[in-house]
Amino acid sequence: MVLIYTDDLGYGDISTYGGEIPTPHIDRLAEDGLKFTNAYTTASTCTPSRYSLLTGEYAWRAKGRGVAPGDASSLIKPGTETLPGVLQKAGYKTAVVGKWHLGLGGEDGPDWNGKIAPGPLEIGFDYSFLIPATGDRVPCVFVENHHVVNLDPDDPIQVNYRKKVGNWPTGKDNPELLTTKWSHGHDMTIVNGISRIGFMTGGKAALWRDEDFADKLVEKSTAFIRENKDKPFFLYFSTHDIHVPRIAHERFQGKTDRGPRGDVIVQLDWTVGELTKTLKELGLEDNTIVIFTSDNGPVLDDGYEDQAGELVGDHHPSGILRGGKYSAFEAGTRIPMIVKWPRQIKPGSTSGTLFSQIDLIGSFAAHTGQDIAPGQAPDTQNHWDVLTGKDSAGRKGVVQEATHGVLSYVSGDYKYIPPSDGGPKITWGPDIETGFSENEQLYNIKDDPSETKNIAEEHPGITGKMREELMAVREMGR
Repeated sequence: MVLIYTDDLGYGDISTYGGEIPTPHIDRLAEDGLKFTNAYTTASTCTPSRYSLLTGEYAWRAKGRGVAPGDASSLIKPGTETLPGVLQKAGYKTAVVGKWHLGLGGEDGPDWNGKIAPGPLEIGFDYSFLIPATGDRVPCVFVENHHVVNLDPDDPIQVNYRKKVGNWPTGKDNPELLTTKWSHGHDMTIVNGISRIGFMTGGKAALWRDEDFADKLVEKSTAFIRENKDKPFFLYFSTHDIHVPRIAHERFQGKTDRGPRGDVIVQLDWTVGELTKTLKELGLEDNTIVIFTSDNGPVLDDGYEDQAGELVGDHHPSGILRGGKYSAFEAGTRIPMIVKWPRQIKPGSTSGTLFSQIDLIGSFAAHTGQDIAPGQAPDTQNHWDVLTGKDSAGRKGVVQEATHGVLSYVSGDYKYIPPSDGGPKITWGPDIETGFSENEQLYNIKDDPSETKNIAEEHPGITGKMREELMAVREMGR
């Protein structure tokens, strides 16, 4: 199984969902498989959505699972039931390649100059090659299994998210050194001409080049597939694209008229093509499940001046949905999702059934005959037949987490957003509606997917029922 988990890719960003940027390899997945129109991640930001996908537990059930700093300790503790752990017990070789952003190391965080543990290898993965947090956060190095790649012990890494360390220039003090200028919040240590969140010094031989992200991740992923072609395997391919900084490889720069954001979408499509080509070359295509989906909705200006907003043109990253990354509205968490499995799934299928990424662990546990330990993965459900297009009876409801921990609820044709004292717009830079209001909100997202008309007062019975169901899920606990 190959799970391609993209970053900040909106419901309308790829052409099979109506986008204006060509994505032929992703489109081919849909032509050969099952396209979901009503699939959700659990959060409109990346750390909690990734946590829930891997553990089968809503991230909001405990504190400290919001967007993680680059030096956070491991959020998924050893002993936690996980999707890779379930498949590992079933005899699969497992790997994660790409963006992690779930913390590393013990309570004091990662030891960048020593053994970095616990991490993916302690929660069910046999191999890991990571961007440890995000591309816009220090340290700007790869971590393979337990160690920083190419680290010179005579040039140790220092990282600090509270005060400057070392004498490396920053975006705030040395804007003349930047090749990509920051717009908000990304004005600290400069690496590869780009200023980041956080301060670092040392580790010069280990520093990445942003332009090489896609090539490096494809290289490591295809090597894992080739090494394990004769046994069951699970690859969690977590792309950097299309997260900021959006720095495509030189061969993709200028491929679109949408600026760097358009170029990295084309680059993302190429990576999908490389993985599927490898499967075909090895004779694995027919019996390998490929799942393509995103961690949350889209954002244009997310910290760098890359003209994403100015050049977006008639391309609508959210499609017909309202909001985006960080938002309680639909575009925050309703995401593209495609499942291809030629041996089992009818090509060219479409499903409007409600499906949540939190159910991947429950579904694959059921499919592989693995039991989940009591108290583990408390929010996952088995919807294997929905995932493979054999059933249209999906989830009754799913909780969505927006920024600041605001929770909303989707069930049937309706979406409920409880009152919140947050403002209507994101305040730190992105031009995105939060979906927050002092009043209860109810939308018929079947008839009004753009959430244009709040019908809470018109339908007090439905509003009350949705409110009670959301409260019940919140209070269920572990």
